[in-house]
Amino acid sequence: MVFPEFVQDLIPLILALLVGFAIWSLLSFFSSKTSDAQANRLKKLSNRAQENVAETTVKKGKLDILLQTAKALASPMMPSSEGEQTEIRKELSAAGFRSENAVPVFQGIRFITLLAFLVPSVAYYIPMYGMNFDGLKYVVIFSALGMYIPKIGLWYIRTTRQEEIFLTLPDIIDLLVVCVESGLGLDAALRKVCDEMKDHAKVMASELKLANFQLQIGRTRKDVLRDLGERNGVDDLRGLTTIIIQADRFGSSIANALRVQSDTMRTKRRQLAEEKASKCAVQLLFPMLFFIFPGVFIILVGPAAIKMMMSGAF
Repeated sequence: MVFPEFVQDLIPLILALLVGFAIWSLLSFFSSKTSDAQANRLKKLSNRAQENVAETTVKKGKLDILLQTAKALASPMMPSSEGEQTEIRKELSAAGFRSENAVPVFQGIRFITLLAFLVPSVAYYIPMYGMNFDGLKYVVIFSALGMYIPKIGLWYIRTTRQEEIFLTLPDIIDLLVVCVESGLGLDAALRKVCDEMKDHAKVMASELKLANFQLQIGRTRKDVLRDLGERNGVDDLRGLTTIIIQADRFGSSIANALRVQSDTMRTKRRQLAEEKASKCAVQLLFPMLFFIFPGVFIILVGPAAIKMMMSGAF
């Protein structure tokens, strides 16, 4: 079959259009599958995000309820004077609890532990002894115990945290000296120390991270360093921040001041270790006297006493 010339000229164009239509159809087919898969995936991610948001909202609602309950329960235990509240806030800050609701929550926990010890003691000892001195004595003892258990726990957390700061502070200062002497500024040196010591000194790294954040939002270095020393309650850290503030104020070498402070702290730490080693002999005296010497005495004297008893000496 012979086509006219103009039809023969259109054959390549028609074939190109057919091939293009076939390719477009195939791409549309596969892209629709991909679009469906992506849509399903986006739907799953959206559902998961909604679930996370809902879960976060529920947790936040529960946390708000707990905070409101703690505040309501803390009202009988809240100190009347502002000075007492400031002292409690300082203790909580040194232990790492710096939220605005830290004081009411802590006082609410104290009230809960008071009730947890008071109610069972009243239910047990009052029917047993009656409303006399013996019954009230146990109630008062358990009530005081329940009231001061949170204080003891707070003291333990605070002292453990302060001891960790004291022990890791010389290493922090040495690394800070290296960074300053290598040419970094004090702010950049603090950021570098925070990144390098986040695994070795987690508490100090978190404190330096907070200090770096305060510097970034525009607070003066003097206020940031003073706040760093005051909020942890560690005398050596407070002295370190004072030295840095003075060196920065008068333009003296920060590296030399840090090196002197590091040597002083290492000497103090070594002296504390020597003091603990010197106390070991006295501290071991009573355990040896009550637990080791009786066993040694029985082992040494026991066979001789048995022989004397068998021979009729007694």
